[in-house]
Amino acid sequence: MTSIADRVAERPIAGAADATARAAAPAISFPAVGERELRLDLFRGLALWLIFIDHLPPNILTWFTIRNYGFSDATEIFIFISGYTAAFVYGRAMLESGVVVATARVLRRVWQIYVAHVFLFTIFLAEISYVATSFENPLYTEEMGIMDFLKQPDVTIVQALLLRFRPVNMDVLPLYIVLMLFLPVILWLMKWKADVALGLSVALYALTWHYDWYLSAYPNGYWAFNPLAWQLLFVFGAWCALGGARRMARILSSPVTLWICGAYLFFSFCVTMTWYFPQLNHLMPRRLEQWMYPIDKTDLDVLRFAHFLALAAITVRFLPKGWPGLRSPWLRPLILCGQHSLEIFCLGVFLAFAGHFVLAEISGGAALHALISICGIVIMSAMAWVISWYKHSADKNASRKGTIGNADMAGGSL
Repeated sequence: MTSIADRVAERPIAGAADATARAAAPAISFPAVGERELRLDLFRGLALWLIFIDHLPPNILTWFTIRNYGFSDATEIFIFISGYTAAFVYGRAMLESGVVVATARVLRRVWQIYVAHVFLFTIFLAEISYVATSFENPLYTEEMGIMDFLKQPDVTIVQALLLRFRPVNMDVLPLYIVLMLFLPVILWLMKWKADVALGLSVALYALTWHYDWYLSAYPNGYWAFNPLAWQLLFVFGAWCALGGARRMARILSSPVTLWICGAYLFFSFCVTMTWYFPQLNHLMPRRLEQWMYPIDKTDLDVLRFAHFLALAAITVRFLPKGWPGLRSPWLRPLILCGQHSLEIFCLGVFLAFAGHFVLAEISGGAALHALISICGIVIMSAMAWVISWYKHSADKNASRKGTIGNADMAGGSL
């Protein structure tokens, strides 16, 4: 199967001139401008829905999220696609406009995401504080991790601006901000030697595990998602976007790969079932448990990374780029959410606490749990449609006036 960066026609070498031109060509290549990979939008939208559901208290829909059937969850999908789309958008800018211009555009995008994070942090604190005060329930402040803010607001605000203090469910954007800060260096290395860049990423991941490197958080502890480890998934996504997926095409299409991935997914499914059904614990060999546990999410355990790779390989094999279902109106809400991921992610965090509050104050059973989850998804989809409509109208007005829209969003970058 081919990906968005794979549909590049290669002319046969006819002579010395062609060979010279081929040698002088850049190491990374892209499809035509304006071509959009709807599979990326689809699965990023799906990841946003799954993250929202996982942030709610456990309910019926929780059993439809992938974390219950394997080692990885929606976070891996989100970070991989973010690395893929970021490399696609800004890698093209680096090839066409140079390192300085591309770096400036990346830093501008980092600033936009940082402002969104600060805005979300402010609204989130106000939401929790208002609910805790109005309903005289201080447990909300403790449960959502803002107790330190209420004790020392001046110090905590500074730590929040430094990305060291984060309430519950607000760990993904700081991770992405840090990863995007290093994107110019990643793209420069990819432009030089893509495999070397990936190799350095693997080396940093291995050193992080060996020496237990981490970023500290306030008031104590460490980042829920260690950027030194999660950068591997981000860089791997960039590597795939810039030609790596094309070179893996033969491996991905191999029946051996399919069987290996299927076997690993079945193994991870069997293991996770022992977490929810204690009567199955006796089926797990003790040596295997000692070897694999704990399956660390903070440092992106190898088992989690391998589980995501297996899911991705099977998905690419059975969901081709030209699949007609991608144009189906039934999948349109998912795709729209994926195309406006920053706004929808922020909205999802807000809605998750609102749903948590309703479920805590009203005892409505499984039906209310499911209703809140579905209502949240509907609100996220409606907001994505409104944003899409507004941007489409703005682009039409800009085209009439002869101006150019925001190219940073052309590839669906977060």
